[in-house]
Amino acid sequence: MSALEADIEAQSREAIQKGSKSFAAAAALFDAQTRADAEMLYAWCRHCDDVIDGQTLGHGMSPVADAPARLAALYAQTRSALAGEAPTDPVFAAFQTVALRRGIPERYALDLIDGFAMDVEGRTYETLEDLLAYCWGVAGVVGAMMAIVMGVPASDLPTLRRAQDLGLGFQLTNIARDIVEDARNDRVYVPRAWLAELNLTVEQLTDPARRADVAALARRLVEAAEPYYASARWGLRDLPVRSAWAIAAARGVYRQIGLDVVSAGPAAWDERVVVSGRMKAWRALEGGVVALRSATLDRLGSVPERPAMWSRI
Repeated sequence: MSALEADIEAQSREAIQKGSKSFAAAAALFDAQTRADAEMLYAWCRHCDDVIDGQTLGHGMSPVADAPARLAALYAQTRSALAGEAPTDPVFAAFQTVALRRGIPERYALDLIDGFAMDVEGRTYETLEDLLAYCWGVAGVVGAMMAIVMGVPASDLPTLRRAQDLGLGFQLTNIARDIVEDARNDRVYVPRAWLAELNLTVEQLTDPARRADVAALARRLVEAAEPYYASARWGLRDLPVRSAWAIAAARGVYRQIGLDVVSAGPAAWDERVVVSGRMKAWRALEGGVVALRSATLDRLGSVPERPAMWSRI
């Protein structure tokens, strides 16, 4: 490995450790090459998100006046990297390395940026299906790309669909946890039809007096995520055991976030809901059991048919 490659990997690892402690812990379970590639892909995804939201590694959102120009630059830099042109930005150099090595389709990379474009446009979501289209762009497609990093062929659509489902579950969980914080930043992802059912305005999402209604919305989002988490479990059998363990652990931790939000009820926004270190360790152990089952018993039988749920793949 060259000094440049080592530096790119080190920067990518730092990005995931600071940007997502939950995913960083899960990524540590990968084999060395898969971990390096997953971290480089994550660093690029995180960078694109930060550029649009005016954040640093997912923290400190602040409005940016030139969001359309930033968005155009992301499209251009991504297309250039995929075309094999030498990037000047280390983040795009890392992305180019993993994308070309693993054969990530251009349409998936651009779909991610399309998701951020929805934020730039200030798009609103009337129904759950509308929201899931956004979730695909910022998370579902990340699941599909991560599966390719783990060795799933880009042509294996059934397995990529299960990986997509995990990303959709993750994002629905994140939206449930961050309803109030997002609303304070003029980002409302909850379907407007759901707000109307509760006679709740966008402005009232931050009103402590309406926290019971916000909790009801969060519960509904968490319930919507459950079938996607269940579907994703059946994609584990097509992954290497160590990768299946890492993904099963991440699945358990993120699903726990949703369970904790529901359990906290109206108090869920008194402080940010996080999973304790002890619970993360438990979910990692549980993930190991799930991965072993996926590599043995699950491979002996047939995969249950995926329910008729929203999908982009």
